Amino acid sequence: MADALAGRHALVTGAGGGIGLAVTRAYLAEGARCTAVDLRAEPAPELAALVAAHPDRLQYVSADVADVGRIAAMVGAARARFGTVQVLFNNAAVFDLAPLLEADERSYDRLFAVNVKGMFFTMQAVCRQLVEAGEQGSIINLASQAGRRGEALVAHYCATKAAVISYTQSAALAMAPHGIRVNGIAPGVVDTPMWGQVDALFAKFEGLRPGEKKAAVGRAVPLGRMGVPDDIAGAAVFLASAASAYITAQTINVDGGNVMS
Repeated sequence: MADALAGRHALVTGAGGGIGLAVTRAYLAEGARCTAVDLRAEPAPELAALVAAHPDRLQYVSADVADVGRIAAMVGAARARFGTVQVLFNNAAVFDLAPLLEADERSYDRLFAVNVKGMFFTMQAVCRQLVEAGEQGSIINLASQAGRRGEALVAHYCATKAAVISYTQSAALAMAPHGIRVNGIAPGVVDTPMWGQVDALFAKFEGLRPGEKKAAVGRAVPLGRMGVPDDIAGAAVFLASAASAYITAQTINVDGGNVMS
């Protein structure tokens, strides 16, 4: 799709690398103006280069979505530069795992603070400004195949991503009268920098060699490989564009065939 998002303003959280960076690139390629959000005070090098290449259509905002008090300021900064946020790619998330009998409150609180609370209140803030402006829009929440089923070592993370899917459905019904579509994307295993952390944790708790878990999950995908961030970006462009105008309340699996629904 060429210029599928021309004239649209997209807000991307967790834009510093991996999926968020790939989606930011894809949105820019389709003509959008973008506000890229991440934790760092200054953008990561790849994102900084992207800002330098598109100074009139891309700005960087530093924010921690787990701090609900910062979310209104984040959305306000986006709106002040490029107008109403019409597309939200709600991507910021953290990961952890541990055996069920060892899982602790600190991990629980951090995962739910970012993956659920941050996701919900960012979505709420963007929907609120769309309703106030009388504009239609598209919200895209990043879920996971982990939200479709439990995993013995990944209880907290699975629960957060199941919550993303549930909130997506509820928000879609609430926002439908306003012409605001709310959908999710559930990636499978995606080869991003975060997988170094994931692989190390599995190695620790399953007694594996470094890299062994990553290789095994890639082989297990029906299409025979791990996903890459651009695989998710294609779906993110589709759900943000007019091509998906009659789709809402859905969480689309982009996982190489791991989950069938």
